[in-house]
Amino acid sequence: MTADSANERDIARRLLAGADPTATRSARAVQAVSPAVPDRRGPAIRRRGPGRQFADHPAVVAALEKQAAIQQLIDTTGLPHPLFLSPDGHNGAVIRSRGSELVNYSSYNYLELAQHPRVVQAADDAARRYGTSASATRIVTGEIPLYGVLEQRLADIYDTGAALVCSSGFLTNAAVIGFLLGDRDLAVCDSLAHASLVAGTQWAGCKRVAFRHNDPDSLTALLRSTRHRYDRALVVLEGHYSMDGDLGRITELAAVAHEYDCAVLVDEAHALGVLGPHGLGSGEHFALPPGTVDLWVGSLSKSLGSTGGFVAGDSELVRALKYAAPGLALYTAGPSPANIAAVSAALDVLADEPDRLARLWSNALLFTAALHERGMDLADSESTPIVPVIVPGEIRAGYASAALLQRGYNAGAILSPVVPAGTERLRFFLTSEHTERQLLDTADELADILRIVDHIPDVGIGAPGTPTGLDGLPPHRTRRA
Repeated sequence: MTADSANERDIARRLLAGADPTATRSARAVQAVSPAVPDRRGPAIRRRGPGRQFADHPAVVAALEKQAAIQQLIDTTGLPHPLFLSPDGHNGAVIRSRGSELVNYSSYNYLELAQHPRVVQAADDAARRYGTSASATRIVTGEIPLYGVLEQRLADIYDTGAALVCSSGFLTNAAVIGFLLGDRDLAVCDSLAHASLVAGTQWAGCKRVAFRHNDPDSLTALLRSTRHRYDRALVVLEGHYSMDGDLGRITELAAVAHEYDCAVLVDEAHALGVLGPHGLGSGEHFALPPGTVDLWVGSLSKSLGSTGGFVAGDSELVRALKYAAPGLALYTAGPSPANIAAVSAALDVLADEPDRLARLWSNALLFTAALHERGMDLADSESTPIVPVIVPGEIRAGYASAALLQRGYNAGAILSPVVPAGTERLRFFLTSEHTERQLLDTADELADILRIVDHIPDVGIGAPGTPTGLDGLPPHRTRRA
């Protein structure tokens, strides 16, 4: 064991003895709120005063307490803060931030097309011709020719009648579901469906139920017991799940959905540009016949190096969404011309440079094999470019991420409630441009850090009664060459 590792181990052993960081300013603010006063019209109401209406909001308080606990850990140990890292340049396999060069695993720029010269040039050319904004909703005067060109390409990729591009991937998912379902309808979501899809069901006001992740039997049992109570039903899946790096069992799940007269929606955010022999997504990867999926939705901010979202499906349905669905093309400006031109150019590069996709998958196989050899828990990963490493416990996972950053490697910690408590993890996004040396060195460094993490008690940040004692700890200065 090196002297630096011994220092880390000492920090880990002492990390949880002492003060409670939950006594934050936000918590004290709750106590400072004025007491409830009677209201002649009904039950007593709490008078909060100007600027204090949300000071005691449970979500606000919880978020600020967690931030304070993380900050105290950082301040006491000297570890770098792993959140809101700001690259000095493009966000790829290697970045510069805070004066240091980092091997970066927190970018979903899988093929590094966001900085490709052809993609950048296309964005520049579009901005010069059309300006930096469409400057209107599409139904008014914001319908620029670039939209239709890209929409036809996306419809061709997914073998659908039409497609619609939008200014936000999150909003696309929420708006599509929010428009199509109502209070007499049912959304049947994979238990790991993205937050944007769940938000859509809340917007819709429909009944939402979840089945066990990727489990056709669970979906069958759920539909058998509930489908008859509702008018329309939509089964919500993903092609490539962003937390576990596994693939959706679309063929089997869609067959169950159709048996019970349900439509199927598949989110392609992390699949388009990654899955399939040519990177054209889940439809290509699984060789799905037309009609297997009713609606394809996705993001333009991952492999395709831009920002925005899209929906592809039946031409009449997409036309209705374009004319009448709030948040897609109605009541919101269209995507910027530069963003759309960048996506079209990225699709061209994807076709012209197939070696990028080959390198991406070669890196995924190499890295997952190296982590398995070192005894790490990769959950349900299928050796895709999304690699989770399970580090149970919020403090453990946060410490591992910060310690890894200190050594020159950036991988984000994913904590509850984003993932269930006890399955906290570091998440590694691989790109086509990571080198074999970077991947193997990362595996070695992470294995060393996890040996230290084993000595940290498995508790949550800010949990009641949690001893987090950080006072008087020596600063953390470990940084390997």
